[in-house]
Amino acid sequence: MNFHRRLRLSTIVTVLFCLGVSAVLSEGFVAKTISTPSSTSTSASSRTTIPSATFLLQRTKTRTTAALNPIRSVPSGGAAATATPATSTSLFAAASGGSADCPFTKSMAAFGSIWGSFGVVYILAKAISRVLPIALEPFRSTSASAFSPVQWSLYAASCLFFAYADGYKGFHLKFAPLCVKRSFTLVIGTPQGNNPLHYLLAPLYSMGLFQATRKRLIISWGVSLGVAAIVAVVKKLPPTPRCILDAGVVVGLTLGSASILYHYARSVLTGKLPTIDACLPVAATK
Repeated sequence: MNFHRRLRLSTIVTVLFCLGVSAVLSEGFVAKTISTPSSTSTSASSRTTIPSATFLLQRTKTRTTAALNPIRSVPSGGAAATATPATSTSLFAAASGGSADCPFTKSMAAFGSIWGSFGVVYILAKAISRVLPIALEPFRSTSASAFSPVQWSLYAASCLFFAYADGYKGFHLKFAPLCVKRSFTLVIGTPQGNNPLHYLLAPLYSMGLFQATRKRLIISWGVSLGVAAIVAVVKKLPPTPRCILDAGVVVGLTLGSASILYHYARSVLTGKLPTIDACLPVAATK
């Protein structure tokens, strides 16, 4: 038993010794090869070995750097920042200065844009859900209370009028791009983006109900109060006129919601915000 143990021990020591010697010899050979000065008298083998290894190392570094460059070169404002200089019309406003590369800044900017735009869509959807049952009442009525041809004509005319005046002229050309544009201006480092309350009330901010120019505030609050007054009056109308008006309101608000989604998706996909003025106060644009 002792003889076998000694034999195993001696075998292990011999193997370790051989490995150590081979490692030392290989290190000495490599050190000698690398320390050989490069001159005209250098042998052909050393001239081909060392430069080839250096070339492969540099090539690997170049490929790695080139592969990382597209990631490092992506600006915080998305595609808009690469197409145009940093202006107030760039995606996510591009006005956050050096803090734009911060992940928290990007996350808050994305949250502000999503909550600001989709929050307005949610408000419009809630209004549509309340008015839609009344607008669809003629389709569920019995033959005794069905609309006459004249009333159906007025019903269709109301839908067409609100689709053009409210859905296209009001929402698609003005209100929807304004909401989307303002929702992308909530960036940390800007006056409007440094206030946490603006992120909490992002839908109202996007609608221009505060932190906007005086003209925008007057228009936004005037339209909001005017719509509330009209709704209060319409509720007191007889069922038939109310149904006709509510049908037009449903069409207008539906097109308005779709327009906000369109402008938001277009901004994200193209990297270009709507060209409409965001109506920020002078202090917030500096």
